[in-house]
Amino acid sequence: MTDFALDAPIDAVPATTQIDAGARGTPIGTALWTLVRRRAALSVRTPRELFVPLLTPILFALVIAPALDSIGPKVPGLDYMSFAAVGTAVLLIPINCMFSGVGVIVDRDTGARRDLLAAPVPRIVLVIANLVVAVAITALQVVVLLVAVTLRGADLQSSASGIAWFTLAALLLALAMYGIAETLANRIGSVEEYIAAVPALAIVPYFFSGSLFPISAMPGFLTAFAKILPITHALAVMRYGLLGSTSGLHDIWGMSNPTTMALMSLSVVAVFAGSLTVLALRAFARSAVS
Repeated sequence: MTDFALDAPIDAVPATTQIDAGARGTPIGTALWTLVRRRAALSVRTPRELFVPLLTPILFALVIAPALDSIGPKVPGLDYMSFAAVGTAVLLIPINCMFSGVGVIVDRDTGARRDLLAAPVPRIVLVIANLVVAVAITALQVVVLLVAVTLRGADLQSSASGIAWFTLAALLLALAMYGIAETLANRIGSVEEYIAAVPALAIVPYFFSGSLFPISAMPGFLTAFAKILPITHALAVMRYGLLGSTSGLHDIWGMSNPTTMALMSLSVVAVFAGSLTVLALRAFARSAVS
């Protein structure tokens, strides 16, 4: 029985055959790796599918943000291009993770999920495999974005601790957003309906998170609303990591210790990420038996 190959047509090998082939040695690990390869092959069949989603964020970071730098709002201690460049990452992460949910609906509607569920592996592995691919593709795109804005002139820090803060916040935000994507994909009946819901969940919060201007610049009730959004907390920590800016954290918590505020914001994002992941697993389990 042959193993699954990335360059082979996906439909050429039944899903159950792929899992069985990898499940003999180390069932969970090898099965997960096989499922990850399958989802990656479906999600990124050509370089175009990987880099086209980057065009809008890069256009914003490289063209619009520098233009706004000369006329846009001023942020104390920061040039606006760097401020907006990191903010662009929290536009890319939700959009990419949300669109990953389309693959879940396609698997369900084409019958591939039925074959995968028949494989001798825990059902949770199917969700984890999709999550791993969504996070990996998003991470690659974020790295490309940051390299592009750095070459354009954004002043980003590269200390180990700063990169760690940024990475952890971005990862937790990706987990939270994929949890939403998986949950909706298992509850919504069609791809068209799912796509219609993406802007409200992936794009609208971006405008309230402090991405384009500090949340303190908004009316009081909108500032209060922004403080409960995980994207606001994630962005504040990401800017703290790559820009050394504490203004976003201070706007949320009003404290003086940046490390304490960053840990508190990370905790908020972690709670959202954990809760939404559990919700996604439950939604998948209910959908799998229905």
